[in-house]
Amino acid sequence: MIPRYLVDIDLAELPVVERDVIVIGAGIAGLFTAIKASESQSVLMITKKSIMDSNTRYAQGGIAAVLSEDDSPEYHLQDTLFAGAGLCDREAVDVLVHEGPEGVQNLIEMGTHFDTENGEYALTKEGAHSQRRILHANGDATGFEIVRALSEKAVSNPNIEIWDDHFVIDLATNEDECCGAIVQKPDGQRVYVRGKATILCSGGTGQLYRYTTNPDVATGDGIAMAYRAGADIRDMEFNQFHPTSLCYPGAPRFLISEAVRGEGAVLRNIRGERFMERYHEQLELAPRDVVARAIISEMEETKSTFVYLDITHEAPEMVKHRFPNIYEFCLNYGLDLTSDWIPVAPAAHYMMGGVQTNLNGETTIKRLYACGEVSSTGVHGANRLASNSLSEAVVFGKRIVDHIKGLEPLTAMPVVVNEHGRTSVPMQAVVEKRLKLQKIMVRYVGLRRNADGLRKGQEELARQLPIFQSVLTKREEYEFANLLTCALLMIESALQREESRGAHYREDFPETNDAVWQKHSVLNRRTANGMKERVHNV
Repeated sequence: MIPRYLVDIDLAELPVVERDVIVIGAGIAGLFTAIKASESQSVLMITKKSIMDSNTRYAQGGIAAVLSEDDSPEYHLQDTLFAGAGLCDREAVDVLVHEGPEGVQNLIEMGTHFDTENGEYALTKEGAHSQRRILHANGDATGFEIVRALSEKAVSNPNIEIWDDHFVIDLATNEDECCGAIVQKPDGQRVYVRGKATILCSGGTGQLYRYTTNPDVATGDGIAMAYRAGADIRDMEFNQFHPTSLCYPGAPRFLISEAVRGEGAVLRNIRGERFMERYHEQLELAPRDVVARAIISEMEETKSTFVYLDITHEAPEMVKHRFPNIYEFCLNYGLDLTSDWIPVAPAAHYMMGGVQTNLNGETTIKRLYACGEVSSTGVHGANRLASNSLSEAVVFGKRIVDHIKGLEPLTAMPVVVNEHGRTSVPMQAVVEKRLKLQKIMVRYVGLRRNADGLRKGQEELARQLPIFQSVLTKREEYEFANLLTCALLMIESALQREESRGAHYREDFPETNDAVWQKHSVLNRRTANGMKERVHNV
């Protein structure tokens, strides 16, 4: 069983730090929400590495918002609902498409420079979008530009205190109310931080897989600690694999943006044949899950570990101007985007599920909020529409800040129940354990799943459960415990959903079954067996 807390502590002995708002994590969700909250409240922002280390930083394509006269919120709504494969919460999508443009305006006011053409914002189109509505920065470095602007603003803000290299071990709760968090400092000392509102902005779960576009920090910490605290965790079976990450000896799994296909790139198998017409009428711009599975099928058929992305037919100047970072990155490994076919393969990219929230970003635990990839707002459904994630973070970040303005000061004291029977044996070879977990996930819980494989994965991971009886002291130990928690939640949800929908594909149930499965899967540790599905019709 997964315990309530990862460590045994006596709360009365810990130093206490109090602020109005505690933001856990950086990225666009954490930075934007902290800046907005700081206008009227004191904010403590805690990151386990630095405010420059997040998934946002690596986001290339851009941010989706309706800014063109040819576009409308209704079009954006329909595109999002279509990609989400029947599982989007329509109200949440409605909020996103109507409030997205204002969110983009906020980013611009905070110093973000988006690309322009002839004095207007340059809008591009990505997979499954019907209109050009994606703003980008420095061609293909949108995320980096947003993080640059927001982090400069946050660092110079007197109302925001930033703790880099601090690890949040657990949320401190009293019944159904969050009172703050237990944090480990770089020197190993622990501290209790308390506040009126605690906001999880801790990102996704990319490190569950060996091949991922995510940085090392994406270990699902927020989802795991919210689960331990008793929050509802929703739709964990929907993990998006990006179809095109660089797959080349010696190179990391660098993301090759969907926008490259949006600008005309085609996919070819190793025989040089363009193949997407065999899979979908939208060809290379089909929804991501379709493209990713098509690539896997071609790789199996041609006994290859990759396919090619080919944009050599477009003007070299356009390619270099539009994708300067991708062009330069590939060049470092001897690949020229303008003249070479680039070897690519799918990699874990984005978690559509997460900590369930309402339209104000509030979780099922009072005073606990979630924003960005850690959250499940209902916007993404079973498959995220490209470039909706950055807009989701700013739209719901602002809603959270508006909601917490009305909160009374915290009076509850957290209750920490220490688990008995933790052994003082330090964890052995946690790096090895993490690699083993990643291999299990790739093998059994990847782009294609079936009951036998999922159960096998569940059994193999269950052998790692004794970690929760160990005395944990290091960041990598906490991270492994969190990854293990998220892996088990994902497998449980994937086993329950006996159909294929969006990013969740079951070989033993290849059809989508709306009559039975057009509903969310919800896991909560307080219900029977610690993992019991409750479902809500959509």
